[in-house]
Amino acid sequence: MLDRHDGREGFPVARRGTRDEREARQRLRDYTARQTLHEERIRRRRRDNILASVAALVVIGLAVGAQLLYFTAGPGVATPTPTPSASPSATAPEGSNTGAVPDPALAEDRTWTGTLTLNDVPLGITLDGAAAAQGVAAFVSLTQSGFYPGKTCHRLTNGGFFVLQCGSANGDGTGDPGFAFGPIENAPADNVYPAGTIALARQSGNAYSNSSQFFLVYEDTTIPADEAGGYTVLGQVTSGLDQLKAAVTDAGTADGSPDGPPAVPTTITSVTVQ
Repeated sequence: MLDRHDGREGFPVARRGTRDEREARQRLRDYTARQTLHEERIRRRRRDNILASVAALVVIGLAVGAQLLYFTAGPGVATPTPTPSASPSATAPEGSNTGAVPDPALAEDRTWTGTLTLNDVPLGITLDGAAAAQGVAAFVSLTQSGFYPGKTCHRLTNGGFFVLQCGSANGDGTGDPGFAFGPIENAPADNVYPAGTIALARQSGNAYSNSSQFFLVYEDTTIPADEAGGYTVLGQVTSGLDQLKAAVTDAGTADGSPDGPPAVPTTITSVTVQ
């Protein structure tokens, strides 16, 4: 019996111990493999999270950049493209009025009411002649002289800023009624322009380029102030905004971009104030 076990008592026990060790090593290898796989999954999740965060930051950056680009020419500035027009409003020296600017006293330091009709959609409006005397005086003067009927709304933005811009002399964002003025009046301190806001258009960085152009805010919009400040708020649309959205702004721009001519050609039918 001893010869069959190589002369060593307990050899069979030793063989069992070897098998146990092999099984233990296998279990260790399996555990190590599982740990390695687990750690690799964690590393991948971390990497994916980092990539996702970077991608999100890039998207946010592009969105903010695109929004700021809309306002480089200003949502409501005197020209719809970075190329300035040859009009007095586009070349007016900063810090001074140009042309026959209406007397601010015309605003009478009071609230004006009236109707601004676009494509036969009547919008009830109020104008704050106390808070924006110069701007309201200009708007009232142009209304009383019959300047606005037939002028187009040449620009619509819907990519973060929600404005419809109207009132350029040439119908394309250029030209003016012969005057440009400043400074900026009644601009919101928090840069928030609620739906229904009526504000004056101007050139980027030029507080004295206000003229006949104005924009209507059809959804709450934050417009960052530039080095010149914000935008002169004339007043508010008090009724008809939903109808205007359904008739014009909901259709977007003509080319589907977030900034361009409205898909529905829009004209100022009439303006009345009292």
